[in-house]
Amino acid sequence: MAYAQSADGRIATKTGDSQWISGSETLTLAHELRNEHDGILAGIGTVIADNPQLTCRIEGGSNPHRIILDSRLRTPVDSHIVQQASNVPTTVVCGREAPAQTEQRFRDSGVSVMRVDSDDTGLDLHEILRQLGEMSIESLMIEGGSGVMTSFLRERLVDRVILVSAPLFIGEGTNAIGDLGTTMLAKAIRGRTQSVRQAGDDIVWEFILDAS
Repeated sequence: MAYAQSADGRIATKTGDSQWISGSETLTLAHELRNEHDGILAGIGTVIADNPQLTCRIEGGSNPHRIILDSRLRTPVDSHIVQQASNVPTTVVCGREAPAQTEQRFRDSGVSVMRVDSDDTGLDLHEILRQLGEMSIESLMIEGGSGVMTSFLRERLVDRVILVSAPLFIGEGTNAIGDLGTTMLAKAIRGRTQSVRQAGDDIVWEFILDAS
């Protein structure tokens, strides 16, 4: 999992503005990480808010397979995700009840559609990872937004985190990580620091999360 946040733990302002929190050096890091992973995963909120490409834009790099969590198939047909699907492998993951007509429009544009079970907490992340493994996507980079990152952390499905902290304060805004249900520090998700370095004005902190 990789994300950039302000010094007070925000990934966007209260109006949703999020580009760009980090500096140019760490934006380059994001593309390097995309090049290193088989897949990159983001949620529908990120697609609607930012219309990202989720591609690797460094010379000689390769694009990861793009996976979008979109339970109701709300990804706009004019988004980069759909428009580039004929050239960049793309899968949209939805619930069983998502409209079949929309699914067909996606498939006509080159987007693969994966249906999984869902409940009040969202799509079945364990089933998603199982199916991605069958597609030979063995290294997956989670790139947001807050709800997606929180869900993967809550299910203890994250093993490595690269956190970029920028020297700015936003105040009220979108928390990088939401409620994990932690009421005691003894139950908090802990990790082990692998490296800390400075990139421009930003701090890049890499750590490994404990398995339990």
